Amino acid sequence: MIPAMVHLVAHGFSLLFRRPDRQNPTLAGIQARHHAEQAQRDAEKTASDAQELARQVQQQADRDREQARVRQEEAERATARAVEEAERMKAQIEEAARVAGRAEKLAEEATKAAKEEAEKLAREAKGERERSQRMREDAEKEIAAAKDKAERAQKAANEQRREAEAGRALAEELARTAAEETRKAMEVKEDAERRLKEGIQPVVMPSPEEVVATKRRIQYKEDCFHFALAGISGSGKSSLVNAFRGLRSRDAGSAAVGVTETTMKMTRYPDVNPENPFVWYDLPGAGTLKCRDWQYFNDQGLYVFDCIIVLFDNRFTMTDIAILVNARRFDIPTYIVRSKADQHIRNIMREKGYDSEGDEEDVERRNKLYKAARKQFIEETKRSVRANLEDANLPDQRVYIVSNTTMLSIVLNKMPKKTIDEVDLLNDLLNQVYSRRVTRSDETTSTRSSKA
Repeated sequence: MIPAMVHLVAHGFSLLFRRPDRQNPTLAGIQARHHAEQAQRDAEKTASDAQELARQVQQQADRDREQARVRQEEAERATARAVEEAERMKAQIEEAARVAGRAEKLAEEATKAAKEEAEKLAREAKGERERSQRMREDAEKEIAAAKDKAERAQKAANEQRREAEAGRALAEELARTAAEETRKAMEVKEDAERRLKEGIQPVVMPSPEEVVATKRRIQYKEDCFHFALAGISGSGKSSLVNAFRGLRSRDAGSAAVGVTETTMKMTRYPDVNPENPFVWYDLPGAGTLKCRDWQYFNDQGLYVFDCIIVLFDNRFTMTDIAILVNARRFDIPTYIVRSKADQHIRNIMREKGYDSEGDEEDVERRNKLYKAARKQFIEETKRSVRANLEDANLPDQRVYIVSNTTMLSIVLNKMPKKTIDEVDLLNDLLNQVYSRRVTRSDETTSTRSSKA
């Protein structure tokens, strides 16, 4: 079973890959995030404009109420003047009527002596009465007109008061909206400050200029797949990079391997086979750089990679967690890898009493110890990863347990005697990055091609 799997993966690994023909979705996500941030800034400006508009509407409503009050007072004064004038005219009419009455009386008394004069006076009195009647009618009309004017003025004042109240209601609604937007903004700010105090660092989106600069710095090529290997010092990054490229540590062009941290800066390793569009990057180990754990992701420019392989020893470092968290935010595939499996299994065998230098070592007992140690190491590693992910509030994720020597044998098309997750890691790694960056018109993955 293992030879068949090895042949499948090895053959698929050396197969010529089609070049990517789609943009890295992570970079598109970054652009979308910039648009979202621009939209948030626009929303904040809209909230600020709404507050200013609410203040202006409130001031206009106050001015409208004052104008309405002034108009109402003017209407009331006009009504009072009209009533006063009507009363004055009424008094004049009544006085004219009294005069007419006296004239009629004088006319009657002087009828005999001055009939003609009396008739004249009578005519004058009649004319005066008619004039008085007209004046009374005119006064009544003026009073009615004054009342109608006063009613219209009152109606206009009421309408202005309603408009002022509507304006005040609008101003209050806008003020409430602005206050709500301000409250939400304050909640976001307070939440960010709380998360910062609790050690939950903010997501820092790279600017378009930073993306371009990072691509230039790592010599990013659109027609290649870019793999980043991160982990603490001594986790086996450089050895695994060599294994992926089919090189031993002593081969020319291999990554330097040492007990202490060899990689102090990111190192770029193109695949030794120019037909394979793969570029591998050996990243500095956690603790070797003077930057905060949560800054490591952006400082190293991990947002431009097609996938990130995180190697760990026993427990996750804060840098490992920061990489996994930020990779999920940028939608970048990650692979948790425990390397040096053969060394760890041998150590467990020694703890169980195995002596590799014993001349009369029982082969059956050695194989039995190996199986027990292998099972124990796999179970302990899976438990450790599950616990570390749970502590970091991250979803459960598969851990790939590999031996760098076994991985090298697979890449070199040799028959490995013992495998754990090396085959699965190669298949999953290559198939996922291929599916993210290449438009498939037929079934062209390495695994399916091998089966064909």
